[in-house]
Amino acid sequence: MRLIPLARIRHYLLLSAAVLILSACQIESKPASELDQIKQRGVLRVGTLNNQLSYYIGPDGQAGLDYELARQFADQLGVRLEIKPAYRQAELFPMLKRGDIDLIATGLSQSKNAVNQFRPGPAYYYVSQQVVYKNGDLRPRNLEQLISYQSEKQQNTSSEAQDDDSINDAAAATLQVVKQSQYAPTLRRLQKDYPELAFQVISNADTNDLLKKVSQGELRFTVTDSVELSLAQRLYPDLALAFELTEDQPVSWFVRRSPDESLYAMLIEFFGDVNQSGELARLEEKYIGHIGSFDYVDTRAFIRALDSRLPKWAPLFEQYSAEFDWRLIAALAYQESHWNPLAKSPTGVRGMMMLTLPTAKSVGVRNRLDPEQSIKGGVEYLRRIVSRVPESIPQHEKIWFALASYNVGFGHMMDARRLTKKQGANPDSWGDVKERLPLLRQKKYFSQTRYGFARGDEARNYVENIRRYYQSIIGHVGQRSYLPANDDGEILVIPPLEGEELLTPDEISDVAAETSDEAEISSVSAEK
Repeated sequence: MRLIPLARIRHYLLLSAAVLILSACQIESKPASELDQIKQRGVLRVGTLNNQLSYYIGPDGQAGLDYELARQFADQLGVRLEIKPAYRQAELFPMLKRGDIDLIATGLSQSKNAVNQFRPGPAYYYVSQQVVYKNGDLRPRNLEQLISYQSEKQQNTSSEAQDDDSINDAAAATLQVVKQSQYAPTLRRLQKDYPELAFQVISNADTNDLLKKVSQGELRFTVTDSVELSLAQRLYPDLALAFELTEDQPVSWFVRRSPDESLYAMLIEFFGDVNQSGELARLEEKYIGHIGSFDYVDTRAFIRALDSRLPKWAPLFEQYSAEFDWRLIAALAYQESHWNPLAKSPTGVRGMMMLTLPTAKSVGVRNRLDPEQSIKGGVEYLRRIVSRVPESIPQHEKIWFALASYNVGFGHMMDARRLTKKQGANPDSWGDVKERLPLLRQKKYFSQTRYGFARGDEARNYVENIRRYYQSIIGHVGQRSYLPANDDGEILVIPPLEGEELLTPDEISDVAAETSDEAEISSVSAEK
């Protein structure tokens, strides 16, 4: 047997080691895929819009259509979700381009400009761009009629204007859209075929601001998408569709354009899974299934319920009202469920007091559809909220702050108080704070708050509705011997509404008589 010299063995070993080191360097120099980087980091960074559809903090924590989808996508990847909310659409694409986020998870139209720079995911719903006007005003049904209106506006202004710019501004001012939205490029494209079309691009407002101006008669027209219009109509019922600018357009998430398709491939797979399982349909029903329908306060339905439903449940309201006036608890229950113990909504709330599952568990309610458990649990939950209301607030006003918290969440209520103080008003006065609650919808204000976007206007209306129901129940109960008499012991005294026209006992009787022969209207439960 031939022996290999020791020096040669050393040479081979050194050569092998060098090859291994070079191979390792080559392996290390190969960059990890985008998906591998996310898994190594253990975090999926998601940019989204802080609004009423995509992402917001509700009474039970983070919520929103895109938030819930993003959370499930992160779970599928086996990583933690990190939400990076933005207040304007224009902020999101630069964040994605810089690498601050891994994807954009909010409903963005697949505009030509966006698709050229970024890669859209699968479409998960569709919207059309729509011209909006105030119901009751003259409705243009197409671009020709809109331009005709603008021409008349120009002619009416020409006699008063000092220069051509003023005349042109008068026409353009009738139609405003938000800067860096998908609506401005659409209008510019239409101007090629309709050069007389005039509009203004506004940089210091969002679409909701312009919709509000249209509703108040301060602006003639604006453009929004079909879903946003339907959501806005719950707040501004005077808004109406004039005509559609586009056909239905796909709405999707976005990722970066690159040769690395690992994250994009997982996104395709994820949306295929949630679509096939029915989870996507469930979430869309939860967040946008209700749009297009309105839950107006129906006085006649309420009066009928005072006679037909309240007598049955009044003993339970009295039994479990604790330190509260039972008539207040009854008013709260009517606002929540219209005194329907089997009420339920797509958002998951159930029963007479419309409790969420986490809230029900926290107050010991096993069956939310059991009216006795629901009333007892709802009162306990309200009591806990009242105990958290700052001591600086007068005792007789604590209940209004608590009810607002019951609806929108304690954190948002405190945001409204801080905003009230910042504006020089009294944060301990419900009258001052309720005027600031609607500001939590506007990014100009909610971007300065701790908990961000909230439907503060709905919380204000929620409390004011309960106050009106409460006062009417007081007047009604005074005439009905079969209802429990109010115990003037230790209860939370609720002052009467100031400057509000309430139904007197005589008026209640008159309305009840007028509607006694009418069929009972099905109640629509209020959603928290």
